[in-house]
Amino acid sequence: MTETGALAAYRHCERIAAAHGRTYFLAARLLSPDRRRAVHALYAFAREVDDIVDGGAKDAAAQLDRIERRLLDRLDAGDPGDPGEPVLFAVTDTILRYGIARGHFRVFLDSMRMDVPGSPLFRDRYPTMADLRVYMRGSAAAIGLQLLPVLGTTVPLAEAEPPAAALGEAFQLTNFLRDIAEDLDRDRVYLPADDWTAFGVDPALLTHCRRTGRTDPRVRRALSHFIALTRDLYRAALPGIDLLHPRVRPAIRTAAALYAEILDEIERSDYTVFTHRAVVPNHRRLWVAAREFAGGDPRRPGLGAVTTGNK
Repeated sequence: MTETGALAAYRHCERIAAAHGRTYFLAARLLSPDRRRAVHALYAFAREVDDIVDGGAKDAAAQLDRIERRLLDRLDAGDPGDPGEPVLFAVTDTILRYGIARGHFRVFLDSMRMDVPGSPLFRDRYPTMADLRVYMRGSAAAIGLQLLPVLGTTVPLAEAEPPAAALGEAFQLTNFLRDIAEDLDRDRVYLPADDWTAFGVDPALLTHCRRTGRTDPRVRRALSHFIALTRDLYRAALPGIDLLHPRVRPAIRTAAALYAEILDEIERSDYTVFTHRAVVPNHRRLWVAAREFAGGDPRRPGLGAVTTGNK
């Protein structure tokens, strides 16, 4: 392995993050170069796996098995391997460098198998929030736990893990709310059935809303409920940011603030999630990042509203 090869592998991951993870990429720019590279590697690995799952290949489950074996083999050898395989090299190097528990990657890959038709773990519907949390333990909470050793904490790692997991779940639920239409097109409903049912919503009504592009009042009330649940998770997660290394706090606050503002955008659009993908405008994203880097403002919207319950 050469230093040039390793640097090229990390730069490849950076390009993936820049192309697909706008919020994470912007927030990572507030980190030191070494932490930034590690975050890009973790993101690129998750994205590469997600692309396999969403690509619909018949051998997707087998591909996940191969990735897991190759990752674990390299970790067992203590060697990131060939930088010509840039994502696998960079994520292995990051795991070894920061001592990230490999169990977080096993749990993540198991959740990805839950998205693969034909896998014994496959699910396209979730009856309860408890069922969904089994999925989010790998798809969301594990991502937060992977990041903790990279970011650094001012307390023992175990003390910072619950709020980190909560923030990962808040991000994931925000994605589910934003991507309802896209998921319906793939015949998936992640948000739990019993919560929908409490508002008189069933899969047929969701399909009707997608087909007509109109958000039924019952669906609108259910979405408001899910947004409230998601904001509760942000509230639970926010104290954990103060447990992180001081230099990384602005980056994580930026990511949390921008993701929380997706919920605001859904509300501003009057819940038009079946025809409109909620996006925080670029000028707003840059303003939030600049504000957090400058020390933040406790009266700010986004996270401020989540913290004080003013929405």
